[in-house]
Amino acid sequence: MIAGVCGGAAAYLDIDATLVRLLMVAAAVFTGGAAILVYLAGWILMPQD
Repeated sequence: MIAGVCGGAAAYLDIDATLVRLLMVAAAVFTGGAAILVYLAGWILMPQD
């Protein structure tokens, strides 16, 4: 999305970043946007590398 949260999570989990991004978009759609709050929390809480 914007801050690299999905890419960082994918690197940490050692999986493809595209898969994480697609899952994040699907979660945002199916949860009515609640997943966006999780993304924002990750943006704030994850360390900058």
